[in-house]
Amino acid sequence: MHSLWTKLMGAFVLVILVGTGMVVFLMSQTTSNQFELYITQTGQQRAIQLAPVAADYYTRSRSWNGIDTALRNPWGYSMTSGDMGNGMIDGDMMGDMGGWSGHDMSEPDMVDDRAIIFSDRIILAQADGTVVVDTAGTLTGSQLQTDDLARGAPIIAGGQRIGTLIITPLDIPATPAGDFLSAVNRSALLAGIAAGSVALILGSVLFVQIIRPLRRLSTAAQGIATGDLSQRVQLSSHDEISQVSATFNHMAETLQRYAAERRNMMGDIAHDLRTPLSIIQSNLEAMLDGVLPATPEELSSLHQETLHLNRLITDLRTLSLAESGQLHLQKQTVEPGSLVQQVSDRMHLSAEEKNITLETDIASDLPQVQADPERLMQVMTNLVDNAIRYNTKGSRVIVAARPAKECIELSVSDNGPGIPTEDIPHLFERFWRAEKSRNRATGGSGLGLAIVKQLVEAHHGQVQVESQPGSGTRFTVHLPVA
Repeated sequence: MHSLWTKLMGAFVLVILVGTGMVVFLMSQTTSNQFELYITQTGQQRAIQLAPVAADYYTRSRSWNGIDTALRNPWGYSMTSGDMGNGMIDGDMMGDMGGWSGHDMSEPDMVDDRAIIFSDRIILAQADGTVVVDTAGTLTGSQLQTDDLARGAPIIAGGQRIGTLIITPLDIPATPAGDFLSAVNRSALLAGIAAGSVALILGSVLFVQIIRPLRRLSTAAQGIATGDLSQRVQLSSHDEISQVSATFNHMAETLQRYAAERRNMMGDIAHDLRTPLSIIQSNLEAMLDGVLPATPEELSSLHQETLHLNRLITDLRTLSLAESGQLHLQKQTVEPGSLVQQVSDRMHLSAEEKNITLETDIASDLPQVQADPERLMQVMTNLVDNAIRYNTKGSRVIVAARPAKECIELSVSDNGPGIPTEDIPHLFERFWRAEKSRNRATGGSGLGLAIVKQLVEAHHGQVQVESQPGSGTRFTVHLPVA
């Protein structure tokens, strides 16, 4: 398996190589083009300066034989030609030669320019473009194109163009021009290598900063996969990777909490199932042994335990179906006021047994809702039963139904002792009880409010709770209007 660091570095190296290659190539091409333009322009200037010497030589000798010697040593030719009878060089030609005249140049300048001339390639073509002189010896006798002739200087004698003089550097690597271009290309290549090396070092540091938290995240994920839910990732920055790490930590905390809840739930289920089964078993064994008579009262007690066991199993199944989204609702049009009144009538006897006043507060002209009447009845019954169970004698419980903004508000409120603030976030958890002893006389199975939440959400509604210690509690269910 190739690591992410290897892939990133490979891609980065490829980008550096491509980028450096393009820069070096473009720099080399640009330098070569500009240097060639410079050489061409310089050669034209030298050709313009030497053209009068070539014209004078042709005028005197009426041929081009030996012209290359005169062109390579224009200073000697300009000084000796003045002693040749009437062939003294006129002032115009000397003016055209300019800096090539030995009278206008110092000896060091003459030596330098002579060295330049000897390092150049001299090409002389006749008026028809035929090459008669080529110091490189490769083009003699060939015909030059118009573009090639345009790079030179015309040789004018007697008012007519008798030829063209072209001066270019010798096309060999040892020339100063070749050395200059090689040096430029070499410098560009070295600069590209140096820049690429620095980029690789900086890229390595950057990639390490990216890979290190990802490796920590991978290690923690592997720990979670093996069952170690205590794994957490250290957060060291505020970038996207840290956001992923924070999400991972939240997920791990949720999994750890769910695992603890699952263990507690299994223990609670075992406890709540074992208690009625133990009572039924012990009483039946006593009856079989003749220790306990099978009176109607004893049989009624055993019947109540079976009912409690059946309710627990039914609640577990209902909660499981609701949480998995498989609970099928038989929705129909429901009158909220009528349903609240039915719940009050059903729970009235239980309230009287504990000396608790049960009242209803139903607004007139309530809109109808689309709901499963049996499940909605179960919701309100659980809330009222919860209020009666946890309130003391003389308390007051009010079941209300009122219209609200685009919904119906069903509520169960009391003036009892209230719920501690730290317990409110846990009220709708499975098997959670405010009364920790799990005494069935003072508490239910711990599934009632969890079922309420799931059934309300299955109806696309919401359930809320408000409570202050010593000031009572209010559970509110909001259901969308049909």
